[in-house]
Amino acid sequence: MDQDIYILGIESSCDDTSAAVLKGEVLLSNVTASQAVHEAYGGVVPELASRAHQQNIVPVVGEAIKRAGITKEQLSAVAFTRGPGLMGSLLVGVNFAKGFARSLGIPLIDVNHLQGHVMAHFIRTPSDSPEGGERMTHKENDSGAANSSPSGRLGGVPPYPFLCLLVSGGNSQIVLVRAYNNMEVLGQTIDDAAGEAIDKCSKVMGLGYPGGPIIDKLARQGNPKAYQFSEPHIPGLDYSFSGLKTSFLYSLRKWIEEDPDFIEHHKEDLAASLEWTIVDILMKKLRLAVKQTGVKHVAVAGGVSANNGLRNAFYDHARRYGWKIYIPKFSYTTDNAAMIGVVGYYKFLDKEFCSIDAPAFSKVTFT
Repeated sequence: MDQDIYILGIESSCDDTSAAVLKGEVLLSNVTASQAVHEAYGGVVPELASRAHQQNIVPVVGEAIKRAGITKEQLSAVAFTRGPGLMGSLLVGVNFAKGFARSLGIPLIDVNHLQGHVMAHFIRTPSDSPEGGERMTHKENDSGAANSSPSGRLGGVPPYPFLCLLVSGGNSQIVLVRAYNNMEVLGQTIDDAAGEAIDKCSKVMGLGYPGGPIIDKLARQGNPKAYQFSEPHIPGLDYSFSGLKTSFLYSLRKWIEEDPDFIEHHKEDLAASLEWTIVDILMKKLRLAVKQTGVKHVAVAGGVSANNGLRNAFYDHARRYGWKIYIPKFSYTTDNAAMIGVVGYYKFLDKEFCSIDAPAFSKVTFT
């Protein structure tokens, strides 16, 4: 493995401007500028997001290169998020990456945002030391060996093939991963994503945005069986969360009629019950996917993978069903450029470069 390959990763799909530098699979720096302006609106405002990206992209990239301890002339390639995401936000990162790569005369590598989330498990840090021999790279491996105990390990590296539950504000999918460039979506949401459902229910409760961390914190203090909300009956491995949102809203309206201060008096139990229901929906489908495929190496990725209830469910399933589980570090759960950089490294090895005229795309896809 060439240790002199330096990849600059750029991520700008939503409201975080992020840049990272990797030496091979090893992360040297990962800098992210978040946008607090959206909190006042209860959600991401695309126009404001793209303007903030324009302000942040140059200093964020400069800081990432500085922290990596290299010069821009040492970079081997520039990897960028091509999509899916907000078109205005994507265009800022895409256009900057194209100009930066051309100015340095180095290859340009386009990365699918969803692919990046899945491959976040393969990011190494300088302190990592391979256990049991050479660390898994991007090539397919059918040996079944894993750097994980039977109950799973935080930050472990899954072997191919493995299943990945990808859950975030915009996506809820079960993906069969055979290689970094060979992923099959087995099931996905037919309407809202899990993270979106959490955010909207949080907004209905008047708890603020983003709702995920708020609901997670409150849920740790509440009773998950205090209230019941309807769960969808969708065939196969697909998800649906719109019915859950409706059930939550109607139930809340009824309870508020009886007690105007109902939310304030019961917000911990409401959060815990909502979280439990969403996690239950996610895990039922994931158990079915494991049964259908026979693959017991199971990973989780995306912003919702930081949720305490979901992580506990993964540990519970590892104990009960003998799964080998893989849970990313908290810093790799949200949108970040490190995950873009590691995919960029694998594509660099395979000389999978893109042309300067490759357009951004907003549609959710793995192709």
